[in-house]
Amino acid sequence: MTLSEELKWRGFINQTTYADLNELDKPGKLTFYHGFDASADSQTIGNLAAMMFDKVFIRHGHKAILVAGGSTSLVGDPGGKNEERPLQDEKTIAHNVRRAEDQLKQIMGKAPFTLVNNLDWTKDVTVLDFLRDIGKYYSITPLIQRDYIAKRLGAEGNGISYAEFSYTILQGFDYLHLYDTYNCTLQLGGADQWGNCLSGVELIRKARGKEVNVITLPLIINKATGQKFGKSEGGAVWLDPKKTSPNDFYQFWINVDDEGVGEYLKVFTELDKKQVGEIMTEFEKNRSTRYAQRRLAYEVTTIVHGEALAKMAEQNATTLTLKPHQSGSAAFSVKVGDKIIDSLVKSGLTSSKTEARQVLSSGGVYINDLQVTKEKFESSDFIDGLLKLRRGKTLQNSVVIKQD
Repeated sequence: MTLSEELKWRGFINQTTYADLNELDKPGKLTFYHGFDASADSQTIGNLAAMMFDKVFIRHGHKAILVAGGSTSLVGDPGGKNEERPLQDEKTIAHNVRRAEDQLKQIMGKAPFTLVNNLDWTKDVTVLDFLRDIGKYYSITPLIQRDYIAKRLGAEGNGISYAEFSYTILQGFDYLHLYDTYNCTLQLGGADQWGNCLSGVELIRKARGKEVNVITLPLIINKATGQKFGKSEGGAVWLDPKKTSPNDFYQFWINVDDEGVGEYLKVFTELDKKQVGEIMTEFEKNRSTRYAQRRLAYEVTTIVHGEALAKMAEQNATTLTLKPHQSGSAAFSVKVGDKIIDSLVKSGLTSSKTEARQVLSSGGVYINDLQVTKEKFESSDFIDGLLKLRRGKTLQNSVVIKQD
């Protein structure tokens, strides 16, 4: 496929300034940039979709500049928020930038890219220089009409500080700097960044008399719930293994909805059209096997955590999804609200309720490889009607129990 064809097939096009996306298929290579926020110490799978977006362009031979938001994160992006973000100190943001850079290198793998930090070209700019050289090109009227600013200024909004209001101008400054330094003529961004991306297009047109472009990635939606894709019951799904373990990360993908799994294969993996088609054909023969989810989980976990950890997570998940008699489980089932100590005794993992209470309170009980100290089973413990109950760190000391 051509670049424009692959972008459309993977569902990567939301809005663009290109009159015709076929312009991307013309001879010659362009330089594009994509910025990554550093307000947290880890990227999420929402950011992963953006990185996979970038990798499509790189595979087609275009040059990537990935920007860690060292300066913009100090100010705070007002997009998608109803109130002011708490400001973080420079030391925290610097740490977050380093973590973002490490994760970008891991995800991009062998794909070539240039990594920069926008603090490098903003930290020495004086207030007067910024106002005279950058601010003079912006009209307040169109800025306050942008959706996220208008909402904050409206009757239901909580107002907006000058700092956050200036975020969009800082992002425009980034595009101008990258245009001047690298001849960057395309910015990629998320759907919520459309207005901020246009700030750079406008600035370069006025300051340099040149036309540049933007393409935004659509918001990924969980088709089963209609909600934004990428959150588990415990919150965000992080790329940092200390925040979301490889096992939990793998399990998240195993549990994605049947309706959206084909889309997720296109967005979050590098499998081609033929491979995705073959996977979905096999999946549709018997959805209960969750074949597409298992392939998705392995592919994405390999990209984020490496093949070794992906294989380990796959092995652990296989243990969980065995039928009860295959895993040596006691022939019983449990309901939501049943006491965990009763199952520890019934399964033979402990010899008495007293021992079960001691093991539970001391952190020696695991459900689906997650340490628990709660007293009762919850609905979130069951995966396809099964859960794995384990005592201690040895995988052999576990049983798989059915949901009643």
